[in-house]
Formats: sequence, structure tokens, C-alpha cells
Amino acid sequence: QVRLVESGGGLVQAGGSLRLSCAASGSIFRGNAMGWYRQAPGKLRVLVAASSSDGIIYYADSAKGRFTISTDNNENTMLLQMNSLKPEDTAVYYCNVARPGRVVVAGRSEDYWGQGIQVTVSS
Repeated sequence: QVRLVESGGGLVQAGGSLRLSCAASGSIFRGNAMGWYRQAPGKLRVLVAASSSDGIIYYADSAKGRFTISTDNNENTMLLQMNSLKPEDTAVYYCNVARPGRVVVAGRSEDYWGQGIQVTVSS
């Protein structure tokens, strides 16, 4: 059973930074597609940043130049460095890992999800 646990969220002022972590019970990130989604109140869950199974990185337009997705050296933790945060970045952030064999994440319910963590950016 794969378990993903997010940490690092919280309240920050506009212009500040946060680093989200997603810890996994094993080296689930190695060779698998992964990503970070977010869901703001009253809105759909959307993809913010992702890495395909062969390492191609994707950022939503809203995240380009400000967010960086990576894994730690042991590949047991996925990270999302968020800089120059804006009030519109306020949302619950979810880490997601696709099941082996998938090339990209696609928000599938059968893939692995963290429980979500709140990020609030004040103006």
C-alpha cells in the first residue's frame, strides 16, 4: 500500500515562499510520473507541476518561473518549491503519483494521492 504524506503548507504573505514535501512509503517516485495539483475553494482540481515517467517537466502557466518540482536525492520525497507567492495561489495542494506504466499524471482516481495540504497566501 503506497502512502503519500504532504507537509510544508501554511500561511504566508504575498511575495513569500513555501516548500511543499510529499513523503512516500518507498521509492515510488523513481521512474513514475508524478505531479502536484491544487484545488481552490469552489474550483476544480488543476495540475500545477508534473514530471513524466521519463523526466519531462511541465508547469502550468500560473506556475512558470515561480514553482519548481523535484525529488530529493533518495527519491523518497517529492518537492514543490513555490516562490513569489500570490493570493491566487491559495488552495489545497495534493501530490500525485501515477501507477507504474503510466507516462504522465492525469488526475486518475486510481493513482496515488496525498491527503492534501492547505496553502494560504495573504495580500
